Amino acid sequence: MSDSLHIVCQHCDAVNRVPAAKLGKHPTCGKCQQSLFTSHPVDLDNRNFDRHIARSDIPVLVDFWAPWCGPCRMMAPAFVQAATLLEPHMRLAKLNTEESQELGVRYNIRSIPTLALFKGGREIARQAGAMDASGIVQWARSNSKM
Repeated sequence: MSDSLHIVCQHCDAVNRVPAAKLGKHPTCGKCQQSLFTSHPVDLDNRNFDRHIARSDIPVLVDFWAPWCGPCRMMAPAFVQAATLLEPHMRLAKLNTEESQELGVRYNIRSIPTLALFKGGREIARQAGAMDASGIVQWARSNSKM
């Protein structure tokens, strides 16, 4: 890891520079003063998706889901639990493919739920289907080299 990391605030989408050594010490956003990590996935949409994917120096795990999808709703609590285990070394995010259909098309999402792991602005791994929290954590860590 470098001396500092760019972390996108999940509240105001500002890009923050955080010393790598202080990543686990509850850093706050320089713009809105809120915690950069809340142990809860950030909601992404057309407005903020690219900023979080491209500007974050930590991996971003995105759950592509839809409200009408039963397996998506069943996996939602496990994804929240995984956030508590993976932060602050990974950002977890959710993208509603009903509200942001163009992003679903751009990333060729064919089934939901689909987890896509991004690092350095590009997709590095993908997994379709619902998983429990331990499965999400294990898959994310093994694919991000954490």
